[in-house]
Amino acid sequence: MYIAMNRFKVVPGSEEAFEEIWRNRESRLEEMPGFVEFHLLRGPAGEDCTLYASHTVWESEAHFRAWTRSEQFRSAHRNAGANKPLYLGHPQFEGFEAVPGIRVGRAAEVGG
Repeated sequence: MYIAMNRFKVVPGSEEAFEEIWRNRESRLEEMPGFVEFHLLRGPAGEDCTLYASHTVWESEAHFRAWTRSEQFRSAHRNAGANKPLYLGHPQFEGFEAVPGIRVGRAAEVGG
């Protein structure tokens, strides 16, 4: 399993607009082999920003890398620059590979 995250520092007062963009965007993730799930996570709000993270789960890093080279990726990110006034700086990418043998929960029980 591979988890790909992008952190966003959203300008105070822009949280609702930022979330609405994510609710209405056509991600095309479900078209990609190896895609498992997506979440938009809202973190703590400070005086300067509210922290968000987009969080995708993939069967493997190779599946994620294929997504980043796909037409679906280009299509989903085509208008991303138009939303820059809503957040500070560039999104910060972080990728994580699951450590084998360390898993707890119902997904582990059903092989997910």
